[in-house]
Amino acid sequence: MGPLTGIRVLEFEAIGPGPFCGMMLADMGADVLLVDRPGDSDLGLKRERWMDVMMRGKRSVTLDMKSPSGVEAALTLVEKADALIEGFRPGVMERLGLAPEIVLARNPKLVYGRMTGWGQDGPLAARAGHDINYIALGGALHAIGRAGEAPVPPLNLVGDFGGGGMLLAFGIASALLNAQRTGQGQVVDAAMVEGASLLAAMFSGFLANGSWSEQRGANVLDSGAPWYDTYETKDGKYAAIGSIEAKFYADLLERLGLAKDATLPRQHDRARWPELRARFSAVFRSKTRDEWCAAFEGSDACFAPVLTFSEARAHPHNVARGAFVEVAGVAQPAPAPRFSRTPGGVARKPPERGEGGREALAEWGYAQGEIAKLRALGVGFK
Repeated sequence: MGPLTGIRVLEFEAIGPGPFCGMMLADMGADVLLVDRPGDSDLGLKRERWMDVMMRGKRSVTLDMKSPSGVEAALTLVEKADALIEGFRPGVMERLGLAPEIVLARNPKLVYGRMTGWGQDGPLAARAGHDINYIALGGALHAIGRAGEAPVPPLNLVGDFGGGGMLLAFGIASALLNAQRTGQGQVVDAAMVEGASLLAAMFSGFLANGSWSEQRGANVLDSGAPWYDTYETKDGKYAAIGSIEAKFYADLLERLGLAKDATLPRQHDRARWPELRARFSAVFRSKTRDEWCAAFEGSDACFAPVLTFSEARAHPHNVARGAFVEVAGVAQPAPAPRFSRTPGGVARKPPERGEGGREALAEWGYAQGEIAKLRALGVGFK
């Protein structure tokens, strides 16, 4: 019974940010019906469905979009949807006969969500790319890494998921509110290059007032400051500190046993940051990560152990909050954010191709005769 209960979303099979967007909407209660290709995906990434976490909560029908009846079948499905998610290159839906103007003519209240790397127009719109390319062009990648070293790709979190799928989910939710008030749908053009730039909005202000250097690894938040970084511990693991504020920094020094060291460089003496970093490094290597966790217990020094994905699931704080759930034997992050009255949840395991489709069509209001017609048009379901 999440806050999006009653919302029907038609998601066309894609990889990365599109499915992530659909997962977020499904987690919040939306009924997401996935339009799969009939056979194994040719999208370049082979995955078994049972472990495809971004498919959780959805149901599936199959459809060959290039078949003679595929367009009519898709338009029939669109008629009862509140939102649509597509992640093809610009122009693909148009060539298939599913351009926004055609689809909106069949369902004027529909929110037509489009997920691309470069956007629906512009010089690069038709060019192939991946997360790393979008965050590179958006400026975010250049800022991530250590001084004197190459930029470090932050997995595909900034482009695909934060600047892509999550941005599209926000756009769709916003447009759904507007459609409920006005009775009119619209197109949501979500581009990962712009989403990645948006995530870095704060740094625009820092650049404007001269408080941010575009030299990598020279700022407080990019590993430049020794008191905002990670340090190796005695057992080869790592600890993270973010002791920016003076009172938190004082607590850090106390926990490290350096509070009374008169020779220690001052916190904001940039010229001596290398010396301060060396001191911190030596101290952190004197204990294991778990020993440092014990030393910082109850501390406000802004300390945390650097955990692996597997370790994070077992941390007492995450366990206490139920931050992870298990679906079909796969441990994974729980739906977020949390709602006090209409909590989200995972409705079902990832579907195989066509799984749950008949049930979904019936619940969407298609009569038995209409379901039979959809089957005749090439829609597959179990």
